[in-house]
Amino acid sequence: MRRNEMPMVFDCQGDQLLGIVHLAEGGARVGVLIVVGGPQYRVGSHRQFVLLARYLASHGIPAMRFDVRGMGDSKGGERRFDQLDADIRSAVDCFMASVDLKSVVIWGLCDAASAALFYAYQDHRVAGLVLLNPWVFTEQGSAKTFLRHYYLQRFLSSDFWRKVFLFKFDFIGAIVSFADILKKVVKGPLQASAVSTSSAVHIDDGLPLPVRMRECFKQFGKPVLLILSGRDLTADEFRLVVADDSVWQALLSDPLVTKRDFPEADHTFSSAEWRDRVADWSVNWIRAL
Repeated sequence: MRRNEMPMVFDCQGDQLLGIVHLAEGGARVGVLIVVGGPQYRVGSHRQFVLLARYLASHGIPAMRFDVRGMGDSKGGERRFDQLDADIRSAVDCFMASVDLKSVVIWGLCDAASAALFYAYQDHRVAGLVLLNPWVFTEQGSAKTFLRHYYLQRFLSSDFWRKVFLFKFDFIGAIVSFADILKKVVKGPLQASAVSTSSAVHIDDGLPLPVRMRECFKQFGKPVLLILSGRDLTADEFRLVVADDSVWQALLSDPLVTKRDFPEADHTFSSAEWRDRVADWSVNWIRAL
Protein backbone atom coordinates (compact mmCIF):
# COMPACT_ATOMS: atom_id res chain seq x y z
CA MET A 1 0.00 0.00 0.00
CA ARG A 2 1.38 3.40 -0.98
CA ARG A 3 1.56 6.09 1.65
CA ASN A 4 -1.04 8.25 -0.11
CA GLU A 5 -3.57 5.39 -0.45
CA MET A 6 -6.00 4.86 2.43
CA PRO A 7 -8.26 1.78 2.71
CA MET A 8 -11.74 2.75 3.86
CA VAL A 9 -14.56 0.63 5.26
CA PHE A 10 -17.94 2.33 5.22
CA ASP A 11 -21.59 1.46 5.67
CA CYS A 12 -24.30 1.10 3.03
CA GLN A 13 -27.69 0.16 4.41
CA GLY A 14 -26.16 -2.15 7.02
CA ASP A 15 -23.51 -3.72 4.77
CA GLN A 16 -19.80 -2.92 4.93
CA LEU A 17 -18.19 -1.65 1.71
CA LEU A 18 -14.48 -1.37 1.04
CA GLY A 19 -12.82 1.44 -0.89
CA ILE A 20 -9.39 2.95 -1.49
CA VAL A 21 -8.93 6.73 -1.29
CA HIS A 22 -5.98 8.13 -3.26
CA LEU A 23 -4.81 11.36 -1.65
CA ALA A 24 -3.33 14.18 -3.72
CA GLU A 25 -1.14 17.16 -2.89
CA GLY A 26 -2.21 20.67 -3.78
CA GLY A 27 -5.57 21.04 -2.04
CA ALA A 28 -7.84 20.20 -4.99
CA ARG A 29 -11.52 20.70 -4.14
CA VAL A 30 -12.88 18.29 -6.77
CA GLY A 31 -12.30 14.55 -6.44
CA VAL A 32 -13.06 11.62 -8.75
CA LEU A 33 -15.21 8.69 -7.65
CA ILE A 34 -14.62 5.66 -9.86
CA VAL A 35 -17.72 3.48 -10.07
CA VAL A 36 -17.23 -0.13 -11.11
CA GLY A 37 -19.62 -1.84 -13.53
CA GLY A 38 -20.26 -5.40 -14.59
CA PRO A 39 -18.54 -8.39 -12.94
CA GLN A 40 -15.61 -6.23 -11.81
CA TYR A 41 -14.17 -4.98 -8.56
CA ARG A 42 -12.17 -1.90 -7.65
CA VAL A 43 -9.00 -2.94 -9.52
CA GLY A 44 -10.69 -3.03 -12.94
CA SER A 45 -9.77 -4.77 -16.19
CA HIS A 46 -5.99 -4.68 -16.76
CA ARG A 47 -5.69 -2.85 -13.37
CA GLN A 48 -7.20 0.13 -15.18
CA PHE A 49 -8.91 1.68 -12.13
CA VAL A 50 -5.83 1.36 -9.92
CA LEU A 51 -3.64 3.01 -12.55
CA LEU A 52 -6.24 5.69 -13.30
CA ALA A 53 -6.65 6.60 -9.61
CA ARG A 54 -2.88 6.82 -9.15
CA TYR A 55 -2.54 8.94 -12.30
CA LEU A 56 -5.24 11.33 -11.07
CA ALA A 57 -3.63 11.61 -7.63
CA SER A 58 -0.19 12.24 -9.16
CA HIS A 59 -1.75 15.16 -11.05
CA GLY A 60 -3.26 16.71 -7.94
CA ILE A 61 -6.76 15.18 -8.16
CA PRO A 62 -7.93 12.97 -5.24
CA ALA A 63 -9.67 9.76 -6.29
CA MET A 64 -11.63 6.93 -4.73
CA ARG A 65 -12.41 3.49 -6.11
CA PHE A 66 -14.62 1.03 -4.24
CA ASP A 67 -16.48 -2.25 -4.39
CA VAL A 68 -20.26 -2.04 -4.56
CA ARG A 69 -22.30 -4.48 -2.48
CA GLY A 70 -21.80 -8.10 -3.42
CA MET A 71 -18.57 -7.49 -5.32
CA GLY A 72 -14.89 -7.75 -4.38
CA ASP A 73 -14.39 -7.27 -0.64
CA SER A 74 -17.73 -5.60 0.05
CA LYS A 75 -20.54 -7.36 1.90
CA GLY A 76 -24.18 -7.74 0.89
CA GLY A 77 -26.06 -9.22 -2.01
CA GLU A 78 -25.03 -8.55 -5.58
CA ARG A 79 -26.83 -5.64 -7.27
CA ARG A 80 -27.60 -4.83 -10.89
CA PHE A 81 -26.10 -1.67 -12.35
CA ASP A 82 -29.47 0.10 -12.09
CA GLN A 83 -29.66 -0.60 -8.34
CA LEU A 84 -26.50 1.20 -7.18
CA ASP A 85 -27.85 4.57 -6.00
CA ALA A 86 -27.36 3.75 -2.32
CA ASP A 87 -23.86 2.35 -2.91
CA ILE A 88 -22.75 5.44 -4.83
CA ARG A 89 -24.26 7.81 -2.25
CA SER A 90 -22.47 6.00 0.59
CA ALA A 91 -19.19 6.18 -1.34
CA VAL A 92 -19.63 9.92 -1.99
CA ASP A 93 -20.34 10.43 1.73
CA CYS A 94 -17.20 8.49 2.69
CA PHE A 95 -15.01 10.23 0.09
CA MET A 96 -16.07 13.72 1.08
CA ALA A 97 -15.71 12.95 4.80
CA SER A 98 -12.17 11.66 4.20
CA VAL A 99 -10.92 14.46 1.94
CA ASP A 100 -11.72 18.19 2.07
CA LEU A 101 -13.73 18.31 -1.16
CA LYS A 102 -16.31 20.72 -2.51
CA SER A 103 -17.69 18.28 -5.09
CA VAL A 104 -17.01 15.04 -6.97
CA VAL A 105 -16.87 13.83 -10.54
CA ILE A 106 -18.17 10.31 -11.15
CA TRP A 107 -16.15 8.25 -13.65
CA GLY A 108 -17.78 5.14 -15.13
CA LEU A 109 -17.22 2.65 -17.95
CA CYS A 110 -20.02 0.67 -19.65
CA ASP A 111 -22.89 -0.05 -17.23
CA ALA A 112 -21.07 1.94 -14.52
CA ALA A 113 -21.56 4.96 -16.83
CA SER A 114 -25.27 4.15 -16.87
CA ALA A 115 -25.31 3.78 -13.07
CA ALA A 116 -23.56 7.14 -12.75
CA LEU A 117 -26.22 8.79 -14.92
CA PHE A 118 -29.03 7.23 -12.91
CA TYR A 119 -27.55 8.65 -9.69
CA ALA A 120 -25.91 11.98 -10.53
CA TYR A 121 -28.96 14.20 -11.04
CA GLN A 122 -30.14 13.34 -7.50
CA ASP A 123 -27.00 14.61 -5.71
CA HIS A 124 -25.96 18.28 -5.89
CA ARG A 125 -22.42 17.30 -4.83
CA VAL A 126 -21.78 15.70 -8.24
CA ALA A 127 -20.15 18.38 -10.39
CA GLY A 128 -19.59 16.34 -13.54
CA LEU A 129 -19.54 12.92 -15.18
CA VAL A 130 -16.96 11.03 -17.23
CA LEU A 131 -18.87 8.43 -19.25
CA LEU A 132 -17.05 5.81 -21.31
CA ASN A 133 -18.92 3.54 -23.75
CA PRO A 134 -22.27 3.83 -21.92
CA TRP A 135 -24.42 0.70 -21.77
CA VAL A 136 -27.78 1.29 -23.52
CA PHE A 137 -28.62 -2.34 -24.31
CA THR A 138 -31.98 -3.36 -25.74
CA GLU A 139 -32.64 -6.48 -27.81
CA GLN A 140 -33.59 -4.38 -30.81
CA GLY A 141 -30.67 -2.01 -30.45
CA SER A 142 -28.20 -4.84 -29.99
CA ALA A 143 -29.57 -6.64 -33.06
CA LYS A 144 -29.32 -3.49 -35.22
CA THR A 145 -25.75 -2.94 -34.03
CA PHE A 146 -24.80 -6.55 -34.70
CA LEU A 147 -26.37 -6.43 -38.15
CA ARG A 148 -24.73 -3.18 -39.15
CA HIS A 149 -21.28 -3.77 -37.74
CA TYR A 150 -20.62 -7.49 -37.27
CA TYR A 151 -22.41 -8.90 -40.31
CA LEU A 152 -21.20 -6.21 -42.68
CA GLN A 153 -17.58 -6.63 -41.55
CA ARG A 154 -17.96 -10.42 -41.71
CA PHE A 155 -19.35 -10.27 -45.24
CA LEU A 156 -16.38 -8.18 -46.38
CA SER A 157 -13.86 -10.46 -44.67
CA SER A 158 -11.56 -12.65 -46.79
CA ASP A 159 -11.74 -15.31 -44.06
CA PHE A 160 -15.53 -15.54 -44.57
CA TRP A 161 -15.22 -16.15 -48.31
CA ARG A 162 -12.38 -18.62 -47.80
CA LYS A 163 -14.66 -20.74 -45.61
CA VAL A 164 -17.45 -20.46 -48.19
CA PHE A 165 -15.28 -21.66 -51.08
CA LEU A 166 -13.78 -24.46 -48.98
CA PHE A 167 -17.30 -25.62 -47.96
CA LYS A 168 -16.46 -25.04 -44.29
CA PHE A 169 -19.20 -22.49 -43.73
CA ASP A 170 -22.32 -23.43 -41.71
CA PHE A 171 -25.00 -22.01 -44.02
CA ILE A 172 -27.96 -23.37 -42.05
CA GLY A 173 -26.68 -22.04 -38.73
CA ALA A 174 -25.88 -18.68 -40.28
CA ILE A 175 -29.35 -18.37 -41.84
CA VAL A 176 -31.07 -19.23 -38.54
CA SER A 177 -28.91 -16.71 -36.67
CA PHE A 178 -29.45 -14.01 -39.29
CA ALA A 179 -33.23 -14.58 -39.26
CA ASP A 180 -33.29 -14.24 -35.46
CA ILE A 181 -31.37 -10.96 -35.69
CA LEU A 182 -33.76 -9.61 -38.35
CA LYS A 183 -36.77 -10.56 -36.21
CA LYS A 184 -35.43 -8.43 -33.35
CA VAL A 185 -34.56 -5.53 -35.66
CA VAL A 186 -38.06 -5.25 -37.13
CA LYS A 187 -39.71 -4.95 -33.70
CA GLY A 188 -41.45 -1.63 -33.11
CA PRO A 189 -39.15 1.27 -32.23
CA LEU A 190 -38.80 2.60 -28.70
CA GLN A 191 -41.18 5.42 -27.90
CA ALA A 192 -38.20 7.63 -27.22
CA SER A 193 -39.94 10.96 -27.72
CA ALA A 194 -42.94 10.18 -25.53
CA VAL A 195 -41.24 11.07 -22.25
CA SER A 196 -40.59 14.54 -20.94
CA THR A 197 -39.44 15.64 -17.50
CA SER A 198 -39.08 19.28 -16.57
CA SER A 199 -38.09 19.12 -12.90
CA ALA A 200 -35.64 17.06 -10.85
CA VAL A 201 -37.90 14.20 -9.84
CA HIS A 202 -37.40 10.45 -9.72
CA ILE A 203 -37.36 9.03 -13.23
CA ASP A 204 -39.46 5.93 -13.91
CA ASP A 205 -37.39 2.76 -13.56
CA GLY A 206 -39.67 1.03 -16.06
CA LEU A 207 -38.62 3.17 -19.02
CA PRO A 208 -36.59 1.51 -21.78
CA LEU A 209 -32.93 1.81 -20.82
CA PRO A 210 -31.88 4.34 -23.53
CA VAL A 211 -34.87 6.56 -22.69
CA ARG A 212 -34.29 6.39 -18.94
CA MET A 213 -30.63 7.30 -19.46
CA ARG A 214 -31.60 10.17 -21.72
CA GLU A 215 -33.99 11.60 -19.14
CA CYS A 216 -31.37 11.31 -16.38
CA PHE A 217 -28.86 13.04 -18.66
CA LYS A 218 -31.38 15.83 -19.24
CA GLN A 219 -31.99 16.24 -15.51
CA PHE A 220 -28.29 16.36 -14.67
CA GLY A 221 -27.52 19.44 -16.73
CA LYS A 222 -23.84 19.72 -15.71
CA PRO A 223 -20.54 19.09 -17.54
CA VAL A 224 -20.05 15.65 -19.07
CA LEU A 225 -17.04 14.09 -20.77
CA LEU A 226 -18.16 11.34 -23.16
CA ILE A 227 -15.54 8.94 -24.54
CA LEU A 228 -16.50 6.39 -27.20
CA SER A 229 -14.29 3.60 -28.53
CA GLY A 230 -14.21 2.74 -32.22
CA ARG A 231 -13.80 -1.03 -31.85
CA ASP A 232 -16.66 -1.73 -29.46
CA LEU A 233 -20.23 -2.89 -30.08
CA THR A 234 -21.41 -1.21 -26.87
CA ALA A 235 -20.21 2.17 -28.15
CA ASP A 236 -21.67 1.37 -31.58
CA GLU A 237 -25.07 0.70 -30.02
CA PHE A 238 -24.90 4.01 -28.14
CA ARG A 239 -24.15 5.82 -31.42
CA LEU A 240 -27.17 4.16 -33.07
CA VAL A 241 -29.42 5.18 -30.17
CA VAL A 242 -28.28 8.79 -30.54
CA ALA A 243 -28.66 8.71 -34.33
CA ASP A 244 -32.31 7.61 -33.96
CA ASP A 245 -33.24 10.12 -31.24
CA SER A 246 -33.31 13.88 -31.83
CA VAL A 247 -33.51 14.56 -28.08
CA TRP A 248 -30.29 12.64 -27.45
CA GLN A 249 -28.68 14.57 -30.30
CA ALA A 250 -29.69 17.90 -28.79
CA LEU A 251 -28.37 16.88 -25.36
CA LEU A 252 -24.99 15.84 -26.74
CA SER A 253 -24.65 19.04 -28.76
CA ASP A 254 -24.87 21.14 -25.56
CA PRO A 255 -21.67 23.12 -24.82
CA LEU A 256 -21.51 21.38 -21.43
CA VAL A 257 -20.79 18.07 -23.20
CA THR A 258 -17.26 17.29 -24.37
CA LYS A 259 -17.03 14.33 -26.78
CA ARG A 260 -13.93 12.29 -27.51
CA ASP A 261 -13.99 9.60 -30.20
CA PHE A 262 -11.26 6.99 -29.94
CA PRO A 263 -11.39 5.00 -33.22
CA GLU A 264 -8.59 2.52 -32.50
CA ALA A 265 -9.58 1.66 -28.89
CA ASP A 266 -11.52 -1.39 -27.69
CA HIS A 267 -14.16 -1.51 -24.97
CA THR A 268 -11.83 -1.47 -21.95
CA PHE A 269 -8.95 0.56 -23.48
CA SER A 270 -6.74 -2.48 -23.00
CA SER A 271 -3.37 -1.12 -24.15
CA ALA A 272 -1.14 1.17 -22.09
CA GLU A 273 -1.32 3.81 -24.83
CA TRP A 274 -5.15 3.82 -24.90
CA ARG A 275 -5.45 3.74 -21.11
CA ASP A 276 -3.00 6.62 -20.70
CA ARG A 277 -4.77 8.76 -23.29
CA VAL A 278 -8.10 8.29 -21.50
CA ALA A 279 -6.45 9.21 -18.20
CA ASP A 280 -4.93 12.32 -19.76
CA TRP A 281 -8.26 13.40 -21.28
CA SER A 282 -9.89 12.88 -17.87
CA VAL A 283 -7.28 14.96 -16.01
CA ASN A 284 -7.41 17.87 -18.46
CA TRP A 285 -11.21 17.92 -18.46
CA ILE A 286 -11.47 17.76 -14.65
CA ARG A 287 -8.95 20.57 -14.26
CA ALA A 288 -11.13 22.73 -16.52
CA LEU A 289 -13.98 22.36 -14.02
